[in-house]
Amino acid sequence: MTRPPGTRRHLPNSPFNVPPPPAPPIEQFAVGDRVSHDQYGLGRIVGVEGEEAVVIDFAGRQGRFLSPYPKLSKL
Repeated sequence: MTRPPGTRRHLPNSPFNVPPPPAPPIEQFAVGDRVSHDQYGLGRIVGVEGEEAVVIDFAGRQGRFLSPYPKLSKL
């Protein structure tokens, strides 16, 4: 029988013992910002609901997106 693979432990001074990279900051949007979405394309922010969600108009079609915004980038 073989042992199931587990997490490997490295010595403290090992070059493989590096901390994980920090999470990227959540992008802040304001009303009127132009954005690009991977699926819907170009749009404009028409509403901001605090840090929880944004409402975007994509050429007459509106969508509400929750934070974090992985497929959304500011232009």
